[in-house]
Amino acid sequence: MKAGIATGKDAAPELSNDGLLWLVAAVATAFIVFGLFVQPLGEIGPGLVKILLARDTLITDYIGVGGMGAAFVNAGLLTLVTSAIYRAAGTKIGGGAIACLMLVLGFGLFGKNLLNIWPIVAGVYLYAVYKQEPFSAHINTAFFGCALAPVFSEILFSTTLPFVAGLPLGLLTGLLMGFMLPAAAAQLFKAHMGFSLYNMGFTAGIVGTLVVAIYKSYGFVPDPVFIWTTGNNLLLGSFLTVLFLGLIVGGLWLDRAALGKMKDIVALTGQAPSDFIEKVGIGPTLVNMGLTGAIGMIYVLLVGGDLNGPVIGAIFTIVGFAAYGKHPKNVVPIMAGVFLGSLAKPWGAADPSIVLAALFGTTLAPIAGRFGWHWGIVAGFVHSSAAQSVGVLHGGLNLYNNGFAAGIVASVLAPVITAIQWRKADHPEEKL
Repeated sequence: MKAGIATGKDAAPELSNDGLLWLVAAVATAFIVFGLFVQPLGEIGPGLVKILLARDTLITDYIGVGGMGAAFVNAGLLTLVTSAIYRAAGTKIGGGAIACLMLVLGFGLFGKNLLNIWPIVAGVYLYAVYKQEPFSAHINTAFFGCALAPVFSEILFSTTLPFVAGLPLGLLTGLLMGFMLPAAAAQLFKAHMGFSLYNMGFTAGIVGTLVVAIYKSYGFVPDPVFIWTTGNNLLLGSFLTVLFLGLIVGGLWLDRAALGKMKDIVALTGQAPSDFIEKVGIGPTLVNMGLTGAIGMIYVLLVGGDLNGPVIGAIFTIVGFAAYGKHPKNVVPIMAGVFLGSLAKPWGAADPSIVLAALFGTTLAPIAGRFGWHWGIVAGFVHSSAAQSVGVLHGGLNLYNNGFAAGIVASVLAPVITAIQWRKADHPEEKL
């Protein structure tokens, strides 16, 4: 990949397509270097093998499976390979692609690995071939769709089927799911109208529910998994702090006015599609990625949560979508709503599922951005309950469980809010 900086008259410098991919590669390389630093080299290879052979059902923290070093090396390598595929496909890199690549990086710490994502990707590729469309037009769907990668691992590693039967069955299931995703995602986007940024989480939840229902009818019921590591907040917090500062400094290096231009970002609602790189530029977007990611990390530490594979994966989902819809003004109300939910409901703010709900629930940020902070709090409050209930439908085989829940919340809440606000505008004398 050849990096470059594009410039225009009276415009801040902008990274070229290859330059943006090099930026992603730099963050992925930082993951690999960190992994090699925190675990003896001789343990990383065996740790990677354990990760590749894991079932990956929610929640499978790769730090607890293969060790911290192996987990970070898996995430970094997976993202480098994915970035190379983006370049080979000739994909235009914008906010959506950055969000997707950061998701690959984050979920490389729990759920996605160098083995289990390829049937889904291949299924989407076959769809593009069938439609006689370039793969680059569907590549984000392919890698976002790897939310269903655990289905392949589950069939391959946890059924009573012999390997010679499980392998073709897993491959066929993955291919079929991947083939279904592009058309299903386009249709289901209409339900929430872009008020949930994780459209593929909603889509994968629907598709995963159908697949699991079919398999359950034949007696195959996925066993629950819960691997959750603790005690690494200082080390992982220090690493994340350096990364976030690096993003902010990089943004300021590219555009000295980037910090001031944050006002242009926070003025946006975030309703999808909302490409911050296209609207504001890469400099301010990088600053936003660093600041918004730091807010996610600080929230976890303030409530007494754990920094580990799943939580960092959730934080990097915020970082990625800070290029495509999220900013401090619209994510904080969602987090506040989930936190308030933890005070009013029978669970604690530091419980693993609630920490993840607060972070992943920021997919509902456009509700706060469009309708106001108070509706953002309502959305977060409702989401904190929804996220606890939908996992049973897909058996933990959709990595974007919160995206599935949020899609349901947004599909119901956004039209209701719109109707209420329309009535207020039409009848200002009424107090609703």
